[in-house]
Amino acid sequence: MAELKRKPEWLRIEKRKGQNLGYVKGLLNKLSLNTVCEAANCPNRAECFSKKTATFMILGSECSRNCKFCNVTHGKLQEPDPNEPENIAKATEELGLKHVVITCVTRDDLKDGGAGHFAKTIEEIRKRNNDIIIEVLISDLKGRIEDLKVIVDANPDIINHNVETVPSLYDKVRPMAIYKRSLDVIGNIKKLNPKIFTKSGIMLGLGETEEEVIELFKDLREVDCDFLTVGQYLPPSSKHVELKEYITPEQFDKYKEEALKLGFKFVASSPLVRSSYKAADMLEAAK
Repeated sequence: MAELKRKPEWLRIEKRKGQNLGYVKGLLNKLSLNTVCEAANCPNRAECFSKKTATFMILGSECSRNCKFCNVTHGKLQEPDPNEPENIAKATEELGLKHVVITCVTRDDLKDGGAGHFAKTIEEIRKRNNDIIIEVLISDLKGRIEDLKVIVDANPDIINHNVETVPSLYDKVRPMAIYKRSLDVIGNIKKLNPKIFTKSGIMLGLGETEEEVIELFKDLREVDCDFLTVGQYLPPSSKHVELKEYITPEQFDKYKEEALKLGFKFVASSPLVRSSYKAADMLEAAK
């Protein structure tokens, strides 16, 4: 990987400490739960843990795909834990969450891509608290609309599927994914249930052009995507896809302005934004 200049000031994160950090980690360990916060080495995990929030990652810790930007490991796939849906519901209740985010590793090896496990998790959470806001961040399910319908019928409040980058970079960044298929996932959610909010996100700094980014925004609005996240790509290691540039906060502001003009209900656009960061703010803004 080519050496870049020092990480700019706007990407330096103040180390956070607090009693909730240990509490959240202890609870997750006790219930044998994974979080994408840890698996993806999210730069905001200390802040979120301190606020007693976490994005749960279901269907194991190993992914069936090997995207070149992601820190989630690619190895021996595990059988889904049948206790996981109930344990996530327990953790959600114990943490007193009002907005819970559930994501997953991609499981192309499973017949339904894990859709049934998602639905069961949503069901278990609703049993304990029917008022909680549930957001799910799903894989593309290989484009199978019947599996997508299983998740939609479980009636989460928000369904997120990230397109991650512009189409010209898919071969390098997401070689096992298809840009149009990801767009279709978002569009099909609205066809199945127009009341569910849809969400997607991209990373910047991989070599995309401003024109390509704006075209991607337009593509998402064409499939009626409601919410958008835009953040800086930070390679987890030298083995991951190369970082081409650090995008300035001013450019992130410009992208936010352009996206809002196109009709997104809420846009989070800044260097440290990630898919689930301050997720509850989006729904509040849309009400």
